[in-house]
Amino acid sequence: MQIKILILDEATSSVDTRTELFIQEALGNLFKDRTSFIIAHRLSTVKNADTIIVIENGVVVEQGSHFTLIEKRGTYCKLYKEQSIGLIV
Repeated sequence: MQIKILILDEATSSVDTRTELFIQEALGNLFKDRTSFIIAHRLSTVKNADTIIVIENGVVVEQGSHFTLIEKRGTYCKLYKEQSIGLIV
């Protein structure tokens, strides 16, 4: 039986960057050809999603693709840049 919807509470916030990359690669196969809802702590997990919904204090504040949200320079962009700097250091 093929699962059509996947709900995942992503738990890579406490793993190192290398392990996170292995996890993301494995999850990429899981997400293929199905609707996936991902609660993400590391935004790199959802970077390739069709639609990203940003919730702040229980309210949807932004919605769009990674590229669109980066261009808006709002909450998502700020958080993504903060996390990206952490990966570079």
